Amino acid sequence: MSSDSSEQRNAISLKRGKEKWPVKKTENSRLAEVDFDHLNFGKVFSDHMFVAKYANGAWREVGIEPYANLSLSPATSALHYGQSIFEGMKAYRDINGRISLYRPEMNFERINKSAKRMAMPAIPYELFMDGIWELVQLDKDWIPNKEGSSLYIRPFLFATDPFIGVSPGTEYTFLIITSPSGAYYSKPLDLLVADYYVRAAEGGVGEAKAAINYAASLYPAEEALSRGFDQILWTDAKEHKYFQECGTMNMWVVIDGVAITPSLEKHTVLPGVTRESIIEILRDRNIPVEERDISIDEVIQAEKDGKLDELFGSGTAANIIYVNSLQYKGLKIEPKPSNQWKIAPSLLKELNDIHYGRIEDTRNWMWRGY
Repeated sequence: MSSDSSEQRNAISLKRGKEKWPVKKTENSRLAEVDFDHLNFGKVFSDHMFVAKYANGAWREVGIEPYANLSLSPATSALHYGQSIFEGMKAYRDINGRISLYRPEMNFERINKSAKRMAMPAIPYELFMDGIWELVQLDKDWIPNKEGSSLYIRPFLFATDPFIGVSPGTEYTFLIITSPSGAYYSKPLDLLVADYYVRAAEGGVGEAKAAINYAASLYPAEEALSRGFDQILWTDAKEHKYFQECGTMNMWVVIDGVAITPSLEKHTVLPGVTRESIIEILRDRNIPVEERDISIDEVIQAEKDGKLDELFGSGTAANIIYVNSLQYKGLKIEPKPSNQWKIAPSLLKELNDIHYGRIEDTRNWMWRGY
């Protein structure tokens, strides 16, 4: 983190718990209705939401209010032209009862990169960070205590102009909602390697966390599910030869002890927060890690040679999830049995130990408080 970010972080820490804008609390909490022992991902939402409006070049109408449906014009431009972006973050309750966020400054930087690519206004640092801190503090009782669970945080920005015309919006709404959630995936995955459909092409919006990327993936993902697979592993748009990412996460391949993940250079892969953390951890351990193109042919050959050690995905929602197999044009590709894996299990343990405060956070990734 830069020195400027550190100064901003300290400023936010001092403001924590102080209301900077109107807060309207719900009169009827839904907390007692939640079964925290059986949480699905993204199905239950906390009592409050953060709202800010952008118009005439300025942010206004900022505040926290009870979670409720929105009122929108049928001509709302985001509904017609897809000008919508979002982030995914988590708040944890550690073993000492403290509440913490995982590397939120990276989500702040990424949402504004997405905003720039989608011709949307930048979200101010204090609006984003203070909004999250105050909302999480207000709904802190919604944070699960169970291992593997967390409070999922969804900041999102969309155009609200009541205008049907292909041009960037002039009015926007920024919202933050939260959801107590369990694991995104409940078991290791079997993936179908894409050989026709495309997620992202060079020059497109693949590196932005834009809603249109996910909308375009839904039909192919449903087709994969109907064939017995759990998700799609996307490949490049030109040759369908090189790995990009997998549905909701970045992709990792371990070949002969070297951890490899697709490069960000072509701007077709989302720069994942967990991905970046894994790279830092592996380099700190002096484990070889490479950011480069990975071809399906290389992975097939590694399996034939007995050198395909591990396959796994990483992401905020997924955390680290094992991959049982890939299927490419009818060919099934499998790594070594997971009981022989070394890298993914140790990464999962270290990240969870950091999240829940079981080990010292030497990299200052967790923003702790309350």
